[in-house]
This record gives sequence, C-alpha cells and structure tokens, in this order.
Amino acid sequence: MATPIRITRDLSRAVDALSFSDPVSFVYNPLAYARPSVELYLERFAHRGVEALFLGMNPGPFGMAQTGVPFGQIEAVRDWMGIEARVGSPESEHPKRPIQGFACTRNEVSGARLWGWARERFGSPEAFFERFFVWNYCPLVFMEESGRNRTPDKLPPTERDALYAPCDRALARMVASLEPERVIGVGKFAETRARAALGDALPIATVLHPSPASPMANRGWAPQAEKQLEALGIRMP
Repeated sequence: MATPIRITRDLSRAVDALSFSDPVSFVYNPLAYARPSVELYLERFAHRGVEALFLGMNPGPFGMAQTGVPFGQIEAVRDWMGIEARVGSPESEHPKRPIQGFACTRNEVSGARLWGWARERFGSPEAFFERFFVWNYCPLVFMEESGRNRTPDKLPPTERDALYAPCDRALARMVASLEPERVIGVGKFAETRARAALGDALPIATVLHPSPASPMANRGWAPQAEKQLEALGIRMP
C-alpha cells in the first residue's frame, strides 16, 4: 500500500502536468516547492486508524501556500507543530503574492481558527493527531492577473474535470492508507468531492469552513464546528 508521502509525490507530478487558461494566470504547487515541510508533516502526523480525516479545499495564499501544511498558518505550523523547513518558489510567481515561506508575516485566518481550536482543545499536536488528520483535496493555488484567488470549482469544466481526476485518485489512496473511520469535509466543496471520490466506502460529513469570507464562521467558528462534530458522535476532550 502506498504511503502518504508516495501519494502526495504522485499527486504533485500529476497536477504539474495540467495547464490552465485565463483568467488563471499563476498556479502554485506547494507539494513541489515546499516538499520538505509537507513531508515532515506527513512523517510526524499521518498514521493509520484515525477517527476522522478533515478535508479542506485547496491551499490559502498565506497558509499552505507558504508552509506546505493544510490551513498552515505560520505560527501554528512552526511554534505548535514544530515544523519549519526550507521553502522554495513556484516557477512563475505573482509579484503581489510572493512565497516567503516561514518568513511570511501575513495571517491565514482560516488556519488560525482551525489550528487555534485544535491547540486550545487538545493541547499538544500529538493529542490532536492521535485522533485526526487534516489534508486538502486539491494541492494547487490559482491566481488571476490581479492577484485575486480563484477556487477550483470556478475553473472551466474541462480544466476542472482534468484536475479533479488525480485529486480524486489521491484522496481515495490517502483514505486507503490512513483508514480513517470517516471523512469530514471542511466546507461543502470538500464534502462533495469526498462523496464523488469515495462513494459509500465510509461515512462522509461536513463542518463549517473557518474562512473569514463566511459570515457564519465570523460569528464564532469553533463553537459551531464543535456542535457539528458532537452531532456526529465525535467527543471533545
């Protein structure tokens, strides 16, 4: 059975072979240029038999795009998880969205909320990852000429389908490797893609996405997410 590292290397090569048209002008693949920290994260925290695999959509510009770790707010990755490694650069870099790695001073709000909740509730990363793992469905960041982020669901249908195929395969392989009891989409997009990729292989549910673009999340993401998790039978410490 393939390891999480092998799965992500295969996925990285597969998505690097794709091409995208306007209005997408820049595509970043942190699985490639941030590979050392990606693989540190996998080596330390990905293990078989977790209670749930939390699945995000794709990297945020100041989170996984900088660190290689899903929802990877700098402080959470470096100071809480203890991960810091060399981060390279995409082949073509938008001047308004530079990759600074762990020197980035911008805050990834979604990551601050998700990992802040994990730290507050579980204390140590070991306690959190003993029960859960967090991964993203799509590893690519898409940007328009203006620097505006473009999410995978907004791609043209042919490009979207070409992207979804390797991402679906990678998710199915990751689930086979980690054998989680369930998959929980962080947001509806991730839940929908998990259902498409995995079918009825295991229970699939969703929790509210912590994005600051969500008015609901801005009214207190953690208490709402906990309520949803408890409704799924997932107890909090």
